[in-house]
Amino acid sequence: MLAAAAGVMLLASGATPSDPSRFMWLAEHAPIVLIEISHFISSILGIVLILLAFGLSRRLDGAWWATLTVLAIAAALALFKGFNWEESVILIVLMIGMIPSHAAFHRQARLLQMEISPGWLLSAFAAVAGVALAGWWSFQHLDYGNVSVLKVMGDQDVERAIQSSVGAAILLLGVGIWRLLATPATPPVVGETDPDFPRVRAILASAECVEPGASLALRGDKRFLFSESGATFLMFGVRGRSWIALGGPVGRRDERLELLWRFRELADAHAARLGIYGVGPEDLPDLVELGFSIQKVGESAAVPLDSFSLEGRRRGNLRRSWRKTGEDGAVFEVVEPVMCATLFNELRQVSDEWLAHHAGGEKSFSLGGFEPTYVANFPTALVRIGAHVLAFATLWTTPGHTSFSIDLMRYADDAPKDVMDYLFVELLNWGREQGYVAFEFGMAPLAGLEDRPLAPLMSRVGRLLFERGEDIYNFRGVHRYKDKYDPVWQPRYIAAPNKWTIPILLADVGLLSSGGMSGIGRKPRRRLFQTKPQSKIILE
Repeated sequence: MLAAAAGVMLLASGATPSDPSRFMWLAEHAPIVLIEISHFISSILGIVLILLAFGLSRRLDGAWWATLTVLAIAAALALFKGFNWEESVILIVLMIGMIPSHAAFHRQARLLQMEISPGWLLSAFAAVAGVALAGWWSFQHLDYGNVSVLKVMGDQDVERAIQSSVGAAILLLGVGIWRLLATPATPPVVGETDPDFPRVRAILASAECVEPGASLALRGDKRFLFSESGATFLMFGVRGRSWIALGGPVGRRDERLELLWRFRELADAHAARLGIYGVGPEDLPDLVELGFSIQKVGESAAVPLDSFSLEGRRRGNLRRSWRKTGEDGAVFEVVEPVMCATLFNELRQVSDEWLAHHAGGEKSFSLGGFEPTYVANFPTALVRIGAHVLAFATLWTTPGHTSFSIDLMRYADDAPKDVMDYLFVELLNWGREQGYVAFEFGMAPLAGLEDRPLAPLMSRVGRLLFERGEDIYNFRGVHRYKDKYDPVWQPRYIAAPNKWTIPILLADVGLLSSGGMSGIGRKPRRRLFQTKPQSKIILE
């Protein structure tokens, strides 16, 4: 604020009359050209200080250095434009006061990439217009008297004031045009043919902090923001004014907060409605640091593999379902990505049969889809009877074998009744053999929300939908089905700068995942002469 005030002071000084006695003394000891140039450049530096104040508010290291430089130059020029030693003292005091605060400006983003917000540009324009009006009023009410020298000096003052104000306005206009043209536009969607896609693959293969769901980055429908080192990315989708990140940054742990700040600033520069969806408890400190409002949207289930067993009375039904499907001839195997190409036509047939009976067709954004280039990235778990594939699931894995999860789960019309239970049990055993710590079952939407008198309104509405919204989605059934594997439930959140935007962002998440209103309205075909098993109904 002090830097912005100093900029306004320089603009006002350039737009208002000079002190006659000081000017006459200075004109005797310095060339007129130096006075004119100093007067003009001081006003330009005033608008530069106002714009740099925005960079200071963003804690940019480059803005700190540039502000010190501008203050030093402006302090010197104040003496040559009209011997305004008071301005020089104020600017020098501000410069000295800034020096000990360098540690507070820790962000290393480049100054030329500073995303000046529309509001700040409007404020700068208001400052230029305000001081121009103040200068016009000052000269309108200036009494030159009968002294011709002073009148001439006053006329020159008017010319200098107009030049200074016009110069500052032109510079501000140039910055505004530069912002429109040079500010990075919304990052494009990155797909298989994009040169950034290999970077995404490389980060996923060696990420220090990553969840299985980060593999959705390979879906080909995301936009990406990369860290300065290129070792971390944040993926997000855009729908209208909503910019919604899916999960937190993926890559290096020490770059997460910096990348979140850059994402917020980029969205702010484009007047976007910002949200981060599906984050876990480990992301909350960074989101609080950003000043975000946070709302719980459900819980995710993770099954610890070292403690999972089919023994015990509680697992009786699951054990019988698994054994019965195996006795019917089902065989489980996991094939590596290089083998998926030879099975693709068969998997496509299973997928088409499954899609024919599910509303909305293929999904996107927060869900995977059956596409050759996408499915070929992952190992695939198969359930066969003989040579015939009856069900499959694509697997998301992590570099450190911390956890793995399933993406697509699809079964044929003639699959056994409990084929999905059989597939899950076999997957848990396979994961333990491969050295994974946990199996991620995915999220149960709206689970774990509180319906208390003092709970947030959105939590109470979510709880009501969870208990009574069966016509919309089988919320309780999904939670109940996953709970029989005794998972550890972890909360999942959505975060946004403004709490009132969260319902809009959640609606946009649904539309992004469903492919818009047309995807939501797409109806499934009815099954003929076949009753769907209860376990399959729950999974849907």
